Amino acid sequence: MLEPTFQEVQHYASTHNFIPIRLTLLADQETPISLYQKCTEESAFLLESVEGGGHWSRYSFIGLRPFLRVEAIDQQVTLLKESGEREQYNRNPMEVLRELCQQYRAPSIAEFPPLTGGAIGYLGYNTLRYVETHLPKHRNQPLDIPDMHVVFVDEMLVYDHVKQEIQCMVHIRVSEEDTEESLQMKYAKAGARLVALRDHILHTPVPKDTRLQQNQLSQLDEAVKKPETSSLQSNMSLSEYKTMISKAKEYITSGDIFQVVLSQRMTMKTDVDPFAVYRMLRTTNPSPYLYYLPFGSATLVGASPEVLVKVQNNKVEVRPIAGTRKRGATIEEDVALEQELLADPKELAEHHMLVDLARNDVGRVSKYGTVKVENPLHVDRYSHVMHIVSDVSGKMREDLDCFDALLAAFPAGTVSGAPKLRAMEIIAELEQDARHTYAGSICYFSFTGNLDSCITIRTLLFTQNHVHIQAGGGIVADSIAELEYQEAMNKAAAMVKALEKAELHFQPKGVALC
Repeated sequence: MLEPTFQEVQHYASTHNFIPIRLTLLADQETPISLYQKCTEESAFLLESVEGGGHWSRYSFIGLRPFLRVEAIDQQVTLLKESGEREQYNRNPMEVLRELCQQYRAPSIAEFPPLTGGAIGYLGYNTLRYVETHLPKHRNQPLDIPDMHVVFVDEMLVYDHVKQEIQCMVHIRVSEEDTEESLQMKYAKAGARLVALRDHILHTPVPKDTRLQQNQLSQLDEAVKKPETSSLQSNMSLSEYKTMISKAKEYITSGDIFQVVLSQRMTMKTDVDPFAVYRMLRTTNPSPYLYYLPFGSATLVGASPEVLVKVQNNKVEVRPIAGTRKRGATIEEDVALEQELLADPKELAEHHMLVDLARNDVGRVSKYGTVKVENPLHVDRYSHVMHIVSDVSGKMREDLDCFDALLAAFPAGTVSGAPKLRAMEIIAELEQDARHTYAGSICYFSFTGNLDSCITIRTLLFTQNHVHIQAGGGIVADSIAELEYQEAMNKAAAMVKALEKAELHFQPKGVALC
């Protein structure tokens, strides 16, 4: 049965021009991974989430057949349409993206998932330069990828982990000229497409050699107990890293900044399929934001623990993460490390500083008196590290939208520093290479006007038989260079482990998983 009914569609069509239609089928023999593999030729992305480090969130999202792609390099914006038509503009890319999203207005329907279609993609670290034009660029731009890549999708598969259902989703485009008859034809066409999607899912087998058994995962965990981070080639030596931190501490001493987040990029050659790495990463490092995003010549595979900003029903939410320890080998060691973390003056000072910055970011777009800190100083545990986390929220002003909220928080203080703009100037001076996707955001703008975004950390960037991993940490007055260097390696370990497990289990890309 199609939902909503045609009569309900007629009602929505009076105030909206994009209406989601769904067909639901039982999914007790499917997984998000098998679904993606069945639709590889059409799939645009896979988004998943694990709450509290151990429980799958209700929905996984697979985007199909983008009808529009938006790329930007500096102020050069390219629109690639489904028809093959290409348009180019010399404008602020974020304004172009905002105007495009405003063209599509979908209703929020009870019992429908939070994302039925929208604009999904990455915004690079330098996105704020579209607004703060005085900010400098890094001297070196080593990777040939766009600053921004966003796809618009109106067809999706939504996997419901609670009900064990698959929701096949398409949208009807409504125009002012539509009559009841033309709308009925569009409704019937949407139904036919949904039936075709359902039949494809039911009758397409998953390649047998790509199935993973639990004993295989255990064997891989045993084989890759300690990830070989030495196989990564950093873009700076330990000596150069120490010099960078020393210069940063001089800026702190002179009063330019309180804190700055400095990073290094690590690279290695690989022929493994990025989707195989994603499969390993989601088991090795289950996180609130899991994503597989293939974009032309580059692919992003990530397990980010940290929201950048979330807007739902006009509530703005940010969850600053600052303060890190490695995971213990036992429960007792975990507890001891957590207590040590919460008693560390340096880690607490850094966290409080970034909570204040988050309150300021949220306050810029929220109604006066609505900003609050909830659940302060709790510890979230992940596969290789644990972090101190606090929740900051506010009620968004009526004259602003989710793009204002995103730019107010961008980039996160946890990957830039405080004060943010001066810290970004120092990052551009001290780091050798442009950050590209690192410390930017993976986000979606739904057709209903909501936003969810995470910080692009704990992420692998695949480009032309190479993989790039970037990690860093917050530098304050009493930071010790060797410990900061090791913290970056600890953060990279989960990605390296997923990569090594994929290389052990799967054949090179194009053989086993395509």
